[in-house]
Order: sequence, then structure tokens, then C-alpha cells
Amino acid sequence: METEIKVWLSDIEQAINEINDFLPAEKNFFKFQKDIKTKRAVERNIEIIGEAVKRILSVKPDIVISNARKIVDTRNRITHGYDSVSEEILWSIVIKDLPSLNEEIKILLKNKME
Repeated sequence: METEIKVWLSDIEQAINEINDFLPAEKNFFKFQKDIKTKRAVERNIEIIGEAVKRILSVKPDIVISNARKIVDTRNRITHGYDSVSEEILWSIVIKDLPSLNEEIKILLKNKME
């Protein structure tokens, strides 16, 4: 099962990297609002992150990922209530939450590799 967790952690890391690659260096909310392709790419990668966190917690519920419940809930909202996820929420996740999640995932991956 440890192998599965490493794969899912790597999936989260890759999704975060893709989100960062999609966004221009100058992070501008108004440009983001107008860029439908980037918004959809961000949504999709947040879905992937949420699904991976859900799978990790189902196998190892004691693993610590900050805001894990909120991450899974956001994934569910995008998947099942796509019209209830605002651009502001997506932007907030990208700007405020992903950097710290990225650091946590790197630490978890490092610990899993040792």
C-alpha cells in the first residue's frame, strides 16, 4: 500500500506543478478570469488533487495533510456542483493554499522515500 500512497502523493505534486505552469509569472486574477482554458486546467488539477487526497485518506487515515477535508470537499463541489465553484475560490486556492500543500507533499514524499 505504501507504493499506492507514493503514487498519489506524486500525482498531487504533479497537479500542483501543472497549475503553476499554467499560470503566468505575473499572477493576475483578472487575466485568470478571462482565460477559460487556464481556469478549466486549474479546476481539473484541483479535482485530481482532491481525488488523490481522498484515496490516501481511505488507505491511511492517520496521514496528516492540512485541510484534507476541505480539499476533498472542493473536489466534490467541482465534480458534482461545478456551477457552485467560483473563480474567486479557485484563485484563493491557487494563491493561498497550494504553496503550503506543495511543501507538505514534498515532505511526505521525502519521508516515504526514506
